[in-house]
Amino acid sequence: MSFALPLKVKWINLLLDSVAVLLIIITPAVTHLTGIPFYMMEPMRLMLVLSMAHSNRINTYLLAAALPLLSWLLTGHPFFLKMIIISGELLLNTALFYFFTRNLRSVFLPMLSSILISKIACYLAYGLAFSWLFVQEEAGILFLVIQLFMMIVFSTYIYIMRRKSE
Repeated sequence: MSFALPLKVKWINLLLDSVAVLLIIITPAVTHLTGIPFYMMEPMRLMLVLSMAHSNRINTYLLAAALPLLSWLLTGHPFFLKMIIISGELLLNTALFYFFTRNLRSVFLPMLSSILISKIACYLAYGLAFSWLFVQEEAGILFLVIQLFMMIVFSTYIYIMRRKSE
């Protein structure tokens, strides 16, 4: 059985994956240098959303699994157990998005729902693996406001891209 992707898809995947790896490498450094918490804008989820909009399912699942691992290996962030939880969160986000959109034309609510559900699962895992104090520190009010804003931005982007392709 041969798995051949069209050349255009291969180039899109290569470009997207290269930008994704570069983004996860520079985000901790830029955050450290500037003091601006760029990680709050969820660069890994951003790359997943871009992959969902412009690439294919296989590449999106690969990014969901690989980005936290590569970030940990290349930058030391996040620490190991948190990296495992983030990988699970991104994989769940991806799986739920594709599941919810299987029979729906709209993608806004499926994206919003898949992010929200995966976030809830992530924070439950943080609570079980670490403590609720850790969850409270991770989920300050500014962080939650930015998360809500990013959920809306990501959902709107995928909605606009899907409408353009129709």
